[in-house]
Amino acid sequence: MKINSIDLVISAVRRSQYPADNKPEFLLVGRSNVGKSSFINTITGRKSIARISATPGKTQTINFYLVNDEFYLVDAPGYGFARLSKQQQKKFGLMMEDYLTERPNLKQVFMLIDFRHKPTNDDIMMYNFLKHYKIPVTIVATKSDKVGVTQHQKQRNTIFKDLDIVVGDDLIVFSNVNKTGKSEVHDKIYRTL
Repeated sequence: MKINSIDLVISAVRRSQYPADNKPEFLLVGRSNVGKSSFINTITGRKSIARISATPGKTQTINFYLVNDEFYLVDAPGYGFARLSKQQQKKFGLMMEDYLTERPNLKQVFMLIDFRHKPTNDDIMMYNFLKHYKIPVTIVATKSDKVGVTQHQKQRNTIFKDLDIVVGDDLIVFSNVNKTGKSEVHDKIYRTL
């Protein structure tokens, strides 16, 4: 899959602002600081289409990136970031629940988790939520370049066990540094389209 164009079309805070052109959407979810912006930049081959912030929890809107005028990469606010007020957390939670359960354009979720650590309670909760609503999920284990090769299988086993990954959902080991997993993500998008 070749990416010729990508544009940030809208940063939405409510359903009425979502694109109305019925193109397929691929949602990115994950904890704050898991590397969603770096993931977008890597898979699109752009250096800074998605801004990488030094402050976790910076994305507070649902950002729709139109790729090749064919589909959207949809970047959601990171979950599990404590510095947000309870009211903000609740608002984001309701916004995400509405998107996940009511958006017919949603074809696939890429759920990013940090390959260096066990899945957090927030990761497990998110995965269970997605499975409850029968939404197809690909787990993307980021920052794999920071894990020794001899530890990779152990980390994979931990992720499969802790998340209780269902048959049909994939796990892609990913690195922004050495581009591991980039072609698998492209293949997943291409096959889904």
